[in-house]
Amino acid sequence: MATKTLSIRMDDKDYNFISYLAKEENEDVSKAVRELVDLGRVMLAMEKYKKSEASIEKAARIAGVSISKMMDIFREYGVEANIEYEDYLKSLKSLRKVW
Repeated sequence: MATKTLSIRMDDKDYNFISYLAKEENEDVSKAVRELVDLGRVMLAMEKYKKSEASIEKAARIAGVSISKMMDIFREYGVEANIEYEDYLKSLKSLRKVW
């Protein structure tokens, strides 16, 4: 995977926090920032899903994971499905056609 270099500005408080995290995990600051971005993507995806601003598919794209992984993440964080009963029945009907 190709990587890009990004320069950002942040206040001392945030920089010190990221530096502390990196030191605690025995890694460099860049890796700590990447991990925070990954976690932030997941949190953003969950919030958008909970507010009905994103489907499971869109939430998975935001988080950068598969739909099944996104469903596992929802379960892990106790996020309830925001699917209407009619949508559930329609999906079940479609699934039966495939199987």
